[in-house]
Amino acid sequence: MSACVAFSGRRSRWSFALAGLTLLVASPTLAADPVPVSSTGTAITVHLDQARVLELPERTSTLVVGNPLIADASVQPGGVLVITGKSYGATNLVALDRSGRTLLEHVIEVQGPRDNIVVVYRGIERESYSCMPYCERRITLGDSAGYFTANLTQSGNLNTQAQGAPQK
Repeated sequence: MSACVAFSGRRSRWSFALAGLTLLVASPTLAADPVPVSSTGTAITVHLDQARVLELPERTSTLVVGNPLIADASVQPGGVLVITGKSYGATNLVALDRSGRTLLEHVIEVQGPRDNIVVVYRGIERESYSCMPYCERRITLGDSAGYFTANLTQSGNLNTQAQGAPQK
């Protein structure tokens, strides 16, 4: 499976998302200047549910993410690329110029979260908690379906209420 997004010049903004709304949580690392991406093919590490800001080569006109279920890419003004880790695993990122020449190609490795996680197993049922400093429920890939769905529903309801929209 592959996804492709094309944009013209540095002023255009295109974003693609396969699995719906991507939630970016601001962190001090996102406020830093974009990291230039070399064309050497070194791996870019992104943590699950976090974003990494990179700088694209100037002549980039097409951006390809091999598997958008693993990582999402969003091009911002000024040649800034935001990569968000969506699922565990590895995929690739390719930037092409207008003539189809490869400007860069990198592996994107999405690793587990960096915060303090406690995983509780109740038989075959799995629950994850983020413990910073107190343990709270966390929406994590691999958790049991009931636990995951309940947390996701609560999070969605909270977002709906915060936006002032009526609940269904």
